[in-house]
Amino acid sequence: MKKFKISNLYLVFIFILLYLPIAYLIFYSFNSGNNMNSFDGFSPSHYQEVFKDTRLWVIVINTIILGLLSSLIATIIGTIGAIAIYYLKNEKARKRILNFNSVLMVMPDVMMGASFLVLFTFLIKIPMGFMTVLLSHIAFSIPIVVLMVLPRLYALNSDMIKAAEDLGANDITILNKIILPNIASGIFAGFFMALTYSLDDFAVTFFVT
Repeated sequence: MKKFKISNLYLVFIFILLYLPIAYLIFYSFNSGNNMNSFDGFSPSHYQEVFKDTRLWVIVINTIILGLLSSLIATIIGTIGAIAIYYLKNEKARKRILNFNSVLMVMPDVMMGASFLVLFTFLIKIPMGFMTVLLSHIAFSIPIVVLMVLPRLYALNSDMIKAAEDLGANDITILNKIILPNIASGIFAGFFMALTYSLDDFAVTFFVT
């Protein structure tokens, strides 16, 4: 028989603390009243009002399109960048690039958004809108993809690449048959992480809209 641990009780308490407010909101979202002080009766009227709001639907669709498009482009660029970093022979240059990549990861969203605002307003002068938001999301998603793909590249067996070269395989064949299949999990992880960050980020979007 397993002994009861106080850590299990603490874990249950934390889960209740995290999910009880969410359950409370879901329960009162079906309230026919206009507040959460008392439950007047079951009604889906609030959800019906949401689905009738065409402006909200446009915002949701644009958000999904923006997230998918920026994540796809960032995944392509980030994967190419990770492969380039992996094959970079200059150790100092590689460390500098990785440090710069890390700086973009830890930079606060407000500072990043303000930087993009200055860039698009004074330096490049692109009208604020979908394009500026897309470029911003691509920019902060690329470092995420690089960090997801690089570990898979370092775990790659270099002997397979050398064997393929000895057998006469060109660079494109090695990329398609050896490198990409072995780092596919990192690429997919990078895509979904970029998508998550894109959907979650508000501060950067607010500055460049």
